[in-house]
Amino acid sequence: MIPFALAGIAGFAIATLVVWLADAPQRWVETCIAGVLVGIPGLLTMIVHDRNRKRRRALTHPEFRVTEVTEPSNS
Repeated sequence: MIPFALAGIAGFAIATLVVWLADAPQRWVETCIAGVLVGIPGLLTMIVHDRNRKRRRALTHPEFRVTEVTEPSNS
């Protein structure tokens, strides 16, 4: 979900720039800025949620293990 939040924040940031350069009504600029500012706490919430996902998964499903994938050697 983090990439979606980043894309939304980036979209609002680009929209802010476009609306500001187009000399659109001030309310449009304020709406775009609000989209960026509301997106930041949402992004931080998703980051914390993803960080804690492995711990929660291990508690509810003891058979769940995270293993590292290693590249096969060409020997």
